[in-house]
Amino acid sequence: MHSRPITTPVREAHRFDEGALKAYLTAKLSDFREPCSICQFEGGQSNPTFLFESGGGNYVVRKKPPGRLLPSAHAVEREYRVMDALSNTDVPVCSMLLLCEDSSIIGTPFIVMEHVEGRVFHDPTLPGMDAFDRTAVYEHNMRVLAALHRVAPSDVGLDGFGKPGNYYARQISRWSRQYKASETQGIVSMDRLVEWLPDNIPDEEETRLVHGDYRLGNVILHPSEPRIVAVLDWELSTLGDPLADLAYNLMTYYLPSRRNPTLLGNDPAVTGIPSWESQLSFYCSLSGRDAMKHWNFYLSFSMFRSAAIGQGVYKRGLDGNASSASALELGREVASTADIAWSVANGDL
Repeated sequence: MHSRPITTPVREAHRFDEGALKAYLTAKLSDFREPCSICQFEGGQSNPTFLFESGGGNYVVRKKPPGRLLPSAHAVEREYRVMDALSNTDVPVCSMLLLCEDSSIIGTPFIVMEHVEGRVFHDPTLPGMDAFDRTAVYEHNMRVLAALHRVAPSDVGLDGFGKPGNYYARQISRWSRQYKASETQGIVSMDRLVEWLPDNIPDEEETRLVHGDYRLGNVILHPSEPRIVAVLDWELSTLGDPLADLAYNLMTYYLPSRRNPTLLGNDPAVTGIPSWESQLSFYCSLSGRDAMKHWNFYLSFSMFRSAAIGQGVYKRGLDGNASSASALELGREVASTADIAWSVANGDL
C-alpha cells in the first residue's frame, strides 16, 4: 500500500527544459513559485507525468512523450477537455489548471492539474486493507463507473467528443491498425480476434462517455476512507458503449500478470473483494443495463484492446521512449492476454 503514488527522479528519456517550464508556470499560475522540486510518477505507461512541489503548492504536469508517436495517441488535450467538463458532475476528477499546446516550451503539448492527495493501488487485491474496506472500495468503484455512464455528453459540452454509434467497429479498426503499426512478432490469437470481433458486434449499442482505461490503478482513494476521490488517465476516453468500460474494469478477474497480482482465483469470503459476477450484477442494477447477454464479446473485445495497447507500450520500450520502466515487462503479456481473449470469444472461459 502507498500513502501516495510512487515517484522517481525524472527518467533520462523524458528530460525537458525544467527552467522553461518553471518560468511558464510562474507566469500562468498565481500560486506557483520557487523553490520547486520535480519528480516523475512511476506508472502511466502512455504519457509521462510529473509532480511539481513548489513553494505555493503542488501540481501535476502530464505531457506527451518524446519521439515519433502513433496516430491519435497520447491525447493530453482530450484528457484536459473531458476532466474539465466533468468537474461539476458526480464523477470525481482533478481540477484542470492549464492546457499548453505550444510544443516550444518543453518539446510537446502538456496539461497542468491540481495534485490530489490520496492512495493509489496498482495491486487490485488492496494489500493492507481489511475485508470491510475492500468491499466498500469495490462498491464505490462501481458507483463511480455507473455515475460516469449516467452523464449525458451534451449536458457537459461533450456531444462532439467522439462519433456517435458504431463504437465497436471503429475501435476494432483503430486498435487493429495500431497493433499492426507496433507489431514485433506474429501472434496467432491476435490475428484471429482481428477477424472474429467485427463479425460478432452486438446489435445493442449505446452512446455515452466512456473512460477507456477504468481500473483501480487509475483512481486515487481518499487518504483514509474507502472511497474514490479522483479518476485519472482519461487519454482513451471518448463517446462509446458503456459496457466496454465495465468489461475492461472486470478483466483483472480473468488475467494473470507477471508484474502485479490480479483477482484471478479471488475468494470473496476471505478477501472481502466481491466476485466478478456480483460486481457485474451491481453495475447492472445501478445502470439498468444488461451486460450478460453478450458478455463474451465485451470481455474479449476489452482484452484484445488491452493487448493492442500493451503491444504499443512494448514497442515504445524497445525504442527507448516508454513512460514507465515496466514497459518491456508489460509487452511480454500481450500474447497471453490475446490467447485468453480468444478463449473467451469461443466461450471456453
